[in-house]
Order: sequence, then structure tokens, then C-alpha cells
Amino acid sequence: MEAAGGAAPGPGPGPGPGPGPGPGPGRARPAQPQPQPQPQPQPKNRELFRSQRKESEGSVDCPNLEFEYRDADSHGAELAELYSYTEEPELSTNRRCFEEDFHAQVQGRRWLELDGAQQKAYVMRLLDGLEVVNRDKRLKVARAILYLAQGVFGECDNEGDVLHWSRHNSFLLYRLGTFTAFLELLNMEIDNSQACSSALRKPAISLADSTELRVLLSVMYLMVENIRVEQEMDPPEWKSCRETFRMELSFPVHTEEPFALLLFTMVTKFCSGHAPHFPMKKVLLLLWKVLLFTLGGFEALQAMKMRKREELGLPPLPEDSIQVMRSMRAASPPTYSIELTEQQQQKRGHRSRRPLVKQDSLDIYNERDPFKNDEAGIDEEENDDVDSGIEGELDLMERDAIIPTMPAQRPPIERVSFPKGLPWAPKVRQKDIEHFLEASRNKFIGFTLGQDTETLIGLPRPIHESVKTLKQHKYVSISDVQIKNEEELEKCPMSLGEEEVQETPCEILYRAMLYNLPQYMIALLKILLAAAPTSKAKTDSINILADVLPEEMPITVLQSMKLGIDVNRHKEIIVKSISALLLLLLKHFKLNHIYQFEYVSQHLVFANCIPLILKFFNQNIMSYITAKNSISVLDYPHCTVYDLPELTAESLEAGDNNQFCWRNLFSCINLLRILNKLTKWKHSRTMMLVVFKSAPILKRALKVKQAMMQLYVLKLLKIQTKYLGRQWRKSNMKTMSAIYQKVRHRMNDDWAYGNDIDARPWDFQAEECTLRANIEAFNSRRYDKPQDSEFAPVDNCLQSVLGQRLELPEDFHYSYELWLEREVFSQPIRWEELLHYQ
Repeated sequence: MEAAGGAAPGPGPGPGPGPGPGPGPGRARPAQPQPQPQPQPQPKNRELFRSQRKESEGSVDCPNLEFEYRDADSHGAELAELYSYTEEPELSTNRRCFEEDFHAQVQGRRWLELDGAQQKAYVMRLLDGLEVVNRDKRLKVARAILYLAQGVFGECDNEGDVLHWSRHNSFLLYRLGTFTAFLELLNMEIDNSQACSSALRKPAISLADSTELRVLLSVMYLMVENIRVEQEMDPPEWKSCRETFRMELSFPVHTEEPFALLLFTMVTKFCSGHAPHFPMKKVLLLLWKVLLFTLGGFEALQAMKMRKREELGLPPLPEDSIQVMRSMRAASPPTYSIELTEQQQQKRGHRSRRPLVKQDSLDIYNERDPFKNDEAGIDEEENDDVDSGIEGELDLMERDAIIPTMPAQRPPIERVSFPKGLPWAPKVRQKDIEHFLEASRNKFIGFTLGQDTETLIGLPRPIHESVKTLKQHKYVSISDVQIKNEEELEKCPMSLGEEEVQETPCEILYRAMLYNLPQYMIALLKILLAAAPTSKAKTDSINILADVLPEEMPITVLQSMKLGIDVNRHKEIIVKSISALLLLLLKHFKLNHIYQFEYVSQHLVFANCIPLILKFFNQNIMSYITAKNSISVLDYPHCTVYDLPELTAESLEAGDNNQFCWRNLFSCINLLRILNKLTKWKHSRTMMLVVFKSAPILKRALKVKQAMMQLYVLKLLKIQTKYLGRQWRKSNMKTMSAIYQKVRHRMNDDWAYGNDIDARPWDFQAEECTLRANIEAFNSRRYDKPQDSEFAPVDNCLQSVLGQRLELPEDFHYSYELWLEREVFSQPIRWEELLHYQ
């Protein structure tokens, strides 16, 4: 399916439907045809431009997307995404395995008719069946347990009943120790060298190669997801069960590593090529849900942040960021003909690619501005639609005829009402106050006072007022306190003593991940690259479709369409799970300790995460967000309780009636948030955004009328505006206005006026090196505890040293006298060497 890949419009001369491949099914179209002012035919290139312009101007007519960002999608949707459509026949296999065993054990009864004690007794018998040596018998029992976890759908009448019994059975299975039993089986399957070597020998891997692993991972995922989700009607024993399960996953008892680490190991083993049959989608979904369950979601994170600020004696947060973002409205500034005239006049001199000398002396920066021709040449450079963004810049093809026709072509102007005042309280860092006072003292006095922010003698009254205002909005983050504490611990390791580290789930996970963390990050980004819709198929890329391709490839057009939808859906779910788990890791590590976050961030940057995310967004993002790669009648639990209607090519192409694809919009916001986390306050990484020409790519993402997504795009544009030059700012004034209205202000930040267009990434490499040294010092101090440390206490008491019991070999007393003679009596004591020994 080309919808997710950003297909180009068909080659026909006009925008109407023609024989050529038209725009993908997910593309936003104008709400009504725009009238032509004159009936006579127009030149071909102008018609082609109008056709492209209709596609690229989705932001004007795209309605507001009613999307609420949260930890995960609805419960049913999250369970449905566990299964591929090619796995559908296995649902009936699971049912058959269960019913054969159940009717042999319990005569003439149904599962729903058994009381609690009888259900427990039957599950215990099933668990005993997992102990058998025969692999096929074990698989049949595991399938029967999977059928229970899937909600005994054969005895249910509607989807609600299936989900209810799936939750009920998951709690029952957990209480009887099913998760631990399946964990042992999973370890056996991971170490199964026969399955690995068999998969490596095959030219094409299919679903059949991962049957056992998929059954085990499905049961574990259903248990984690069903127990994780809280509902108001849950009985008290379920709540206590949930907490016990969370503790068990967070603080491992039998093994020395948390469960999440086993899943990370599976990811690296898969990417290294040693286990190509691992069902990666299920592994990643389970890993994401385990992290979400053990570490906590975004609201839990906000509560932890407030609690930690209180413990550190910091003032409360100025606002709840989650609530502010939920109340924000998407912006869609319309295009006005006056601005189009100005832009057209600006572009008159751009017919040739050579920069021209401007008359205005204020624009001398334009001669050195490498970005001034990007907007005009975006078509050639990126092979995408004309970049109209939210400004609606014009290409050269229509520059002569656009002004007379604009009144007829202008879409209805949408009035955007912004709330009074700005949504965010401004913040000021301690560094900002110090820099402001340093500049003021240099200007008015001629010398500085270092980090002193209290002494204002000799400075004029307006400076006093400015410092007072800055201090009123001063914000001290948890990270600032942690960095300060770390500096003190490095300076005075003896006097401050051992640091007390709280054993939180996040701390345990970081300690377990620490030594292989670079490999984990590289593996996740490799899979993300393979799943991105903009990726080209390469021979050396990893095969992530092992758990979606059937044994027999499709032979009819309908089967091919169904498999195409399934493959696209499979990739979207992988992108969703990786983006969500990376964001969770970054946010939790940042709260736990800033240098843990910086360690993960650095390895993501070293593994080319920044260009990878930009490559992901270098597509028709509206097509990706409105892609219809799902067949609702085949989704679990719908397909288990209703008869499957006859599928046709038309019904598959039409897709569902949803305005947008929840998972794709969720993925886009997560990736933008990750990019923000990696680049915030890091000049060298911001310069990477500039060097990779991210501005036009990010501007196209503003077409999506969803407030949260626009906010994170605008943040990324804001941090690089000073490097883009005056001409870029002048021709993107609506973007600048949107940044002003939506993004938090830093009081003395010159983002809108500063010019630093000659800066290059290597100008800021020193700060990356300093950061790396600080991270290594932190990891070494907290996690590398050598036994022979120079600070370790030495026992100087002769009595206690001689009184120590030493473990000697059993035969030592036979040769004791010989040893004394050889090692003690016959050896001269060199007292001078002993005295000179350092």
C-alpha cells in the first residue's frame, strides 16, 4: 500500500480523477472544488502546479483532529494490535486445543459455568502439563492457556464479554503462577539453538518458525496488559494482585535482572542476526507495556516529579503541562493575498540558483545564508510536494498569474481565536541571570563578579528592575540540583561519604542495562529504521516481517491486498512501540538522575537518531497520519464473536471511517518529543538539525491540525531560528507568530532576533566532550566499585590481622614444615627494602 509511503500524485495533466495512480487514500483533500476564474485553458505546467498545490495545502482544509494523547490506546485496540491478520487461523487452533482438553477433564460443563475453585483446579492441571518433555504436548497446553487469556471467546456473545473474561482469566492465571512458568519456557526457547540454526538456514522465514515463541509472548502480553489497566469496578484482590505483579516485574526475586532486560537481550540477539525468527513486534509491544507498568505512565511521572521537587525543597511547578497541552487548540493561519504578493516579489530574483546581491543593506546576511533557496527548490531536493507549510509559499511556475486569480482561489478564512495571555509561564535559569549580569557589568562597570547575582552596585535602575523580574520567574529544575550534588560528590568523596541511592524500579533497570546500553539503543534504532515508511528495501537491512509473512505467499489480488495492509500495519505498530518505549526511558531516567538520561541520549545521538527521525518525517505526513492500514472486521476481539463478512478489494481499499490513525499520530508525537529531548540546550545537536535541513521537513508537519504535535514541531523550529538567517524568518512570519503564541518563553532568549548562521556543529563539540566526561565520572563513581580502592579503609591492628581465619588447602598441613623452611627461615629479611617500600 502506498498510502503510508507518501505517494506522489498521478501524472495526469489535471487534478481530477484520471487513469494515473491518484493520491493515496489517506491524503487530505480540499473540502470543495475551487472555481476557475476564466474558462479558457491554461498552460500545462500551471495546471500541474495547481494539482500539486491542492495536495500540499492540506493544512487549510484539514479539520481539527480530535485526538487525546495518553499512555496507550483503548484497551481493546491495544490487545488487537498484538495479532497480525495472518495469525487469525490460530485463534481457532487455540480454541480447539482448549476444548479437547477441557471436555476430557470436565464433562458437560462450560468454562463460564465453573465456580472459582473448579476453575483454579483446572488451571493447575494445565500448568502441570507444561512440565512434560514432549514439545508438541507442551505447545498444545500453552495454546489452551492462551485461549483462556484470550477470553474463552467461543462461549461469549459480544466483544465486551470477551474483554471481561480475558481480564478475569488473566488475574486467575497470574495468581496460580502462570507467568513464572511461562518465563521459564521463554528462557528455554530463547536458548533453543536448534530453532536458531534452522531459521538461519532457511531462505525465507515465516510465521511457522516462531510458533512457540509467539504463543508464549502472547500469553505474557495479555497478562501484563490486562493486569496493568485499572478499571473502577476492579475488586480489592485484583488491586493487590496488580501491585504484587508490578513489584515482581520491577524487583526480580529469582533472577538478578528485571524482566525488561531479558526482552532487551532478545532485541539485540535478533538484530545481530543470530535469531532472525524472533517475533519482534510482540517482543517490542511486551517490552513497552512492561516498562509502562513498572515505571509508570505520564501522569504517574508528573506526580513523581511533583513529589521529588517537594523532597528537594523546590517550589511547585508553575503549571501542569499535561493539562495545558490538552487545553491548547491547533493553529491554522490562512493565506492572504497581500502576503502572497510580497512573497512573490521576494522570489522574482530567484529564477537562477545563484544568490543575488540585495539592495537593502540590512539583508547582507542573505549572501551567506545557505537556506534561502530551500523553499523554492524543495521539489527537486526532497522529491515531495511543493512545500507550502502553513505559510503557503509559492513556486516560480505560477508567479505571473497568481495575483489576478487569488480572490477566486482563496479558501474561506478560518478565524482562529487564541486564549487571552500566553499558555505557559516564562522560565529563567540561574545561568540566564548570571549571563545577563555579566553582560551588564561589562558594559556599565568594566569588570565582572563571577557568579554573584546579588551585588547590583554601580548598575543603573532599569538593570535592577530587570534582575528583579528575572528572579521572579527563576526556575530551578531537579536536574540542576542533581548536577550540583554530583559536582560536590566529585570534589569531596571522603567528607561527604557514600551516596544513598534509592532502589526504585528505574534505578534497578538502569543498573541492569548500563553495560550493554549502547547495543540496546543501536538495536532499537535499527528496527525503527527498517519499519519507517520512508526506508528503501536494502539487502543488508534486517527482516522485521518474520512474524507476519505466511508460509504460503498470496496468489490472488485480494490476498495480496490483505497482506499489504497487514505488513504496513505491522510496521506502524513497531514504530509505535519503539517510539513509546524510548520516550518512557528518557523521561524516567531524566527524573531519576540527569546523567542517566544524558547517557542514553548520547548513545541515541551517536547511533544517528536525529537524522533517522528527520528521515521519518520527510514524507507526506498527512498521508501517514490518515493511513487506513487496518481491517476492523479482522481485529481481535471482533473477529472472534462475529461472522466474517466477505472481503472485497473495494472494502479493503475503503478502510475504516476514522478521521485519523491513532497509533500513527501517537508515534509522530512521540518521535517529536524524543527529538526535543535530545536537542534541548545542546548547541551541537541543534546545529545537526540545521545541517540536515530540518526546517522545511518540520514545517510540513505543521499541516497536521493537532495542538500537541504542532507545539513540539514549533519548539524544534524555535531552537534553530537564530541559525537560519533573517531571510528565513522574514518569509516565515506566521511560523514565528505561532512559536510566540504556543511555545514557552525564556525571558532573555534572543531566538527571534539573534543571528548565528556561520556556526557549525564542531564549534560546540567541547560541550559534548565535557558532558561525556561528566557522565563517565558519574557511572564510574556510582556503579564501578573496585575492591582495592585507594579510599578503602586499611586494617593496621596486628592482633586483628593475625586473628583472621584464612582458608587453606586440605593438604597444606602435610607440607607445613617444609613451607616454613623454604618461605620463612631460609629467606633473608631485607629490612632496608621494607622501610623504603612505598
